[in-house]
Amino acid sequence: MASQAIESERQSSPHRRFRRDDASVRQRDASRTDTGLAIHMAHGLDPSRASTGVVWTTDRAYEHGFMEHPEEWGNLGQGAPEVEDIPHSFHRPLTIDVSVSSREYGPTGGIRPLREAVAHLYNVQFRDGKWNSKYTWENVCIVPGGRAGLIRIAAVIGNTLLSYFIPDYTAYSEMLGIFKNFVAVPVPLNEGDKYSLHPQFVREEIKRGVSVILTSNPRNPTGMVVKGKQLEELQDICRQKATLIMDEFYSGYYYGSGCDGTTISAAANVHDVDMDDVLIVDGLTKRFRLPGWRIAWIIGPKAFIKALSSCGSYLDGGANVPFQEVAVKILTPELVQNEMAVLQRHFRDKRDYMLGRLEKMGLRVKYVPDSTFYIWLDLSKLPRTIHHGLGFFEECLKEKVTVVPGIFFDINPSKRRDLFDSPCHHFVRLSYGPRMDLLEKGLNGIDRVLRKHGYIKEKAAAGNGDEFL
Repeated sequence: MASQAIESERQSSPHRRFRRDDASVRQRDASRTDTGLAIHMAHGLDPSRASTGVVWTTDRAYEHGFMEHPEEWGNLGQGAPEVEDIPHSFHRPLTIDVSVSSREYGPTGGIRPLREAVAHLYNVQFRDGKWNSKYTWENVCIVPGGRAGLIRIAAVIGNTLLSYFIPDYTAYSEMLGIFKNFVAVPVPLNEGDKYSLHPQFVREEIKRGVSVILTSNPRNPTGMVVKGKQLEELQDICRQKATLIMDEFYSGYYYGSGCDGTTISAAANVHDVDMDDVLIVDGLTKRFRLPGWRIAWIIGPKAFIKALSSCGSYLDGGANVPFQEVAVKILTPELVQNEMAVLQRHFRDKRDYMLGRLEKMGLRVKYVPDSTFYIWLDLSKLPRTIHHGLGFFEECLKEKVTVVPGIFFDINPSKRRDLFDSPCHHFVRLSYGPRMDLLEKGLNGIDRVLRKHGYIKEKAAAGNGDEFL
């Protein structure tokens, strides 16, 4: 059978397509090559740096009509939450007042009122009654989105080793590849251990000379989280030995405390805000469901924040001032606490719906995620034509469904080895970020893919349900 012949990426058309698109010599001009016009070869440009894995999957969906008719698609590849109003959530403004002063260039570190609001929020949520050391506006840098924040951090890292843990956020590949002032070291986590980031792993990295640790927490794409004593121990290991960069964009999507609004943050374990080398990245994008505003922040020691604010002048120019002014009103501790509880209940229900639908299709998720809005789905038991992420993705496109192949979370190594050897090869990331009607549409499409490839077989007797291959 043809399906049994797919033993390597060389025998898989989706994998060959990905490799072809990834090659820097493949940039074409705006004209179709089938017109006979020559392919444009860019001089001095590396187009492979222009796209992340998620962007590549979106581009492929555009080829199948997603751009023209997005309402017909179930976008389960979406790395953003639904932005529509949900019950009991605070009202997002539909218009904003633009002050005369906001017409000017803003400070690249952000306006002081917003920096003060962020510092106050973290002090109330994580430090009051626990630590005498408190964050001030000088411990906060406002940036135009999380990626811009990560790029600023990468720009000020010295000549050192930086360890990161895979699978993790796809954009780290670009962050870690642009600058040559440090060496990035991947550390694979174990699926059989729920992809747990044990403090011992960090201790071993520091022993071999690593002085910067980067991780998302809660973790994208697995939905796991380091919390409590484990997080405290991890920070104790790093203290005075390594800088810890914590990407906490999903900190509000935590379902392990009864959806009471509890937020997970390393800020709770920082002894001294100016001596503990802990950089925390978060913003309005994910947990406030405002990705289009491009308002995020970095919290850390004043010395770091001063450098991060300065490098914004040559990297991104700073965040939008009018939206910064509006954000000040959003970040009151009472509003945020209520909003996180509303958010958690809403997205927990969507998680449970997706898990239930997948189980009915014979796709049982081994580890139920207790955070984020992602499902890390193992495809290894499916027929060989769709038991790897790229093949499954390709078939989903035909049913107007998007997912993200797991290899894109295997940061950087996919360019150095056969993709079939990646530990993320048999996985896809499904997002329950979109609205419920779009989740239904996407899961219906996955059901059709499984039936088409013979994984779900309808029983002959009516009413007896389905059986699986």
